[in-house]
Amino acid sequence: MEIDTCRMSSVDLSGGRLTRAMVTNAVIDRSNLANLQAMNSSLIRVELTTNRMTGISWTNGRLRDVTFWDCRLDLARFRSTTASNVLFAGSNLRQADFQDADLRGATFEDCDLTGVQFSGAKMDGTRLLNCVLVGVNGVMSMAGAAVASRDMVALAYSLAGAVGITVLDEA
Repeated sequence: MEIDTCRMSSVDLSGGRLTRAMVTNAVIDRSNLANLQAMNSSLIRVELTTNRMTGISWTNGRLRDVTFWDCRLDLARFRSTTASNVLFAGSNLRQADFQDADLRGATFEDCDLTGVQFSGAKMDGTRLLNCVLVGVNGVMSMAGAAVASRDMVALAYSLAGAVGITVLDEA
């Protein structure tokens, strides 16, 4: 399937399956893409705004010049996906899975990344700004990422655990 130069609003693609799909020059807003499964698919020059995308699976795919604004992406899977010039802004990415993804061209801004999985991800140059970073998994893969100083306190617990430091609560 190929979609080029369109605007999709209030569509329901929930539970759908795509293989080798390509969406270019598109805007998708206020739509339901929950549990959509896409393999080896691409989004190029796409803006996604205020979409329900809980449990979406975008594996072995490509995201280039894509913006996710105010999207619900909790439990999303972007395993082995390449993200070039991608912005996740104001989105809920709780427990999202970016295992083995190439995120070197991604920015996460004002996102909830609680419990996110970054194991094996390439993150050199990835930017995380004003994000919730509680319980992040695979923090050792974050080498080379830029993290806002105010976000480091929550991330410190995951970093400490990854290198074997036990954090004691003062009683």
